[in-house]
Amino acid sequence: MAEKRDYYEALGVGRDASADALRSAYRRLAKQYHPDVNHEPGAEDRFKEINEAYGVLSDDQRRAAYDRFGHAGLKGMPTDFDFGLSDIFEEFFGFGMGGRRRRGAPRRGADLRFDLRLEFQEAVFGAEKEIEFVRRDICSRCRGTGAEPGTTPMRCPTCEGSGEVRQVRQTFLGSMVNVTSCPNCGGRGEVVSSPCRVCRSSGIEQQKVVRQIAVPAGVDDGTQIRVTGEGEPGPNNGPRGDLYVVVQVLPHPYFRRRKEEILLDLSINVAQSALGSEIMVPTLDGEEKLRVPAGTQPGKVFRLKGKGVPHLRSNGRGDQLVFISVEIPKSLTPEQRELFEQLAQTLGSEVKPQARSLLDDLKDLISGLVD
Repeated sequence: MAEKRDYYEALGVGRDASADALRSAYRRLAKQYHPDVNHEPGAEDRFKEINEAYGVLSDDQRRAAYDRFGHAGLKGMPTDFDFGLSDIFEEFFGFGMGGRRRRGAPRRGADLRFDLRLEFQEAVFGAEKEIEFVRRDICSRCRGTGAEPGTTPMRCPTCEGSGEVRQVRQTFLGSMVNVTSCPNCGGRGEVVSSPCRVCRSSGIEQQKVVRQIAVPAGVDDGTQIRVTGEGEPGPNNGPRGDLYVVVQVLPHPYFRRRKEEILLDLSINVAQSALGSEIMVPTLDGEEKLRVPAGTQPGKVFRLKGKGVPHLRSNGRGDQLVFISVEIPKSLTPEQRELFEQLAQTLGSEVKPQARSLLDDLKDLISGLVD
């Protein structure tokens, strides 16, 4: 599958483009490439690309996610936007193909994003987390009417309650009736004589929201948890958007993670390496006994089955890999030095060059190609 093009590049704008610049670029390109107008090969695919790019960048939440994480930041968010020819006419002339403006129709509310920091163990085993965020919500005082409690909105005298005003405009398609939202009431068909003192007749206020979020076991850095219906309310009684909780996992002092595997670097002393030993190895479940055979060399890797990360969408767990290094003492007591000197006499002083391996030849070949 072909990699998606950068959205800013698709619209021909810079990453600091304003909302007006985005809208202007979209209008120009949409008019040029709409398949009902442009019948050249590839016009339809180009038009879909333009729609998707504008749909993401014109939404503050999606644009923020894209700017920070690229296309991966939109995972789980809808990015299939089809504004259609009617929407292009509406962008240019203020009306749809059927002559009726659709601004009064219910629309889905905006999605929200919340960055959640988790401890390493919380990401591995899951957790219940309380989060607090601010969103635009229905006014708690007027319940969205925009009017002070005890008062009633009045029918708009400009549009007589229809929410629309009509004009005739001359376009390249001829005379067309332009139906727009009433400028007096904003398309609601009602005006408020006594505005709500909290929301000032908008019906919306900023509210602090507290929610409990169930974090499943096995999430990783960048995982998105979708909480349906916890976004902002939709205009004209439309459905709420969703809340996307994006996980950020804090590093562990000594554990590392590779997908479902836990990685641990472990140092043993020379005696344990040469003679073998039973040692206690830390795991996320507590200490686990590990037998180190005699003659264990630096770089040896031991696998602890089932001590890794739970699979996010299935049963079972990964493994823990223990990477062995041998710690050479930097200082010795007189007794230790004497013992090492006795050992050195039995081992001799012969130096053994290491035979070249196939891996060494391959490294040389790659190095020559790079040079």
